[in-house]
Amino acid sequence: MLIKRFTLLVLLSILSSACSLFGKAPAAATPSLEASPVPTSTPTPRPTDTEIPPTATVTPTKPPTPTSTPAYPPEGFGPTDFPENVNPLTGLYVTNPQVLDRRPVAMKVNIVPRTSTRPPWGLSLADIVFDYYHNDGYSRFHAIFYGNEASQVGPIRSARLPDDPLVRMYKSIFAYGGADQKISFRLFSGDYASRLILEGGRRSLCPPTAAAPLCRHDPNGYDFLLGGTREIHAFAAAEGIDDLRPNLDGMHFRLQPPRGGSAAEQVTTRYSGDSYNRWDFDPASGSYLRFQDDVFDQGQGESYAPLLDRLNDQQVIAANVIVLLTPHEYFQRPPADIVDILLTGSGTAYAFRDGQVYEVTWTRSTPESMLSLTLPDGSPYPFKPGNTWFQIIGQTSIITQPEEEGWRFDFRIP
Repeated sequence: MLIKRFTLLVLLSILSSACSLFGKAPAAATPSLEASPVPTSTPTPRPTDTEIPPTATVTPTKPPTPTSTPAYPPEGFGPTDFPENVNPLTGLYVTNPQVLDRRPVAMKVNIVPRTSTRPPWGLSLADIVFDYYHNDGYSRFHAIFYGNEASQVGPIRSARLPDDPLVRMYKSIFAYGGADQKISFRLFSGDYASRLILEGGRRSLCPPTAAAPLCRHDPNGYDFLLGGTREIHAFAAAEGIDDLRPNLDGMHFRLQPPRGGSAAEQVTTRYSGDSYNRWDFDPASGSYLRFQDDVFDQGQGESYAPLLDRLNDQQVIAANVIVLLTPHEYFQRPPADIVDILLTGSGTAYAFRDGQVYEVTWTRSTPESMLSLTLPDGSPYPFKPGNTWFQIIGQTSIITQPEEEGWRFDFRIP
């Protein structure tokens, strides 16, 4: 197959450049990590450039109701032996179990700079999203799609070292927009190298197709790279890429929250003055609503706006918000910093669901294991059926409760 022959060539050449989806070698990689510049001034205000309370007029999309027929069992599902019609990444029933007979699709989504990349496409349809520090003060999303199809996802940008354990963990097909040479070496050294999807030297206009699952939106303007999940699966089938259902055991789901939680109606994570976010609990939907930085905070204070999905104009929500404290270390120090996040072992995490917070332990015993959460008594932590957002921060990050029912995490690297 073209993609397999090309992968071999990339490995033999010490991966000096990014992979080409269509078998043509792209231009040599540059030292740049594709970091977006820090704004030198406050952006021109938009109608939402003010602090927006949890009762904002944006209507969140209600998560699928897990209590539909058949009834959801009181003991829940997982962490092993999921029924064929239950998504092991959300704990939700699926109408067509065949959608689970494939691998998840993961894509790197960027929302920097805010004036051009927002709203992003497709995030509201992801089963799981990891939000973690990239470089130069910014974070980026690793969005995983399994139970839902998304016609367009993006803007897609470059990969980083932590994408390696995430692809191993979820056994996914991974689409991204290139990477530094050192990062490419790690990705293409993995046994999943044949499942890496890049645009390569051939550009195609959106919408995505089975022959060109990554496409260009507004090529004469912002020129965003987007991808479609259905088209990526079709491309994988045509190219002979392994797209068989993997074992995704590891998460436990239950409708009722566990005992011992504390009230937590707001979760704030700040990576820098130009990259911060907030989750506000919405009793009507039983989920947390995502608000994103709306100004570059240079001392005047933070300001938030709802993070919308351009596909449906709905605010992004999460049934579960999990803050993971993990070791961070510099693989390459600034400038042009490359940060590695160590996701093997165990550590402290804070799990938010149903307006409650629980201090739990995260564990991932081997590079191929799924990440699991346990309560203080050693029992599996029960996720709420629905989607999950993971906020990854350093172990030395500052944790405070500025308000009685609000939690704040200020990111730090040792």
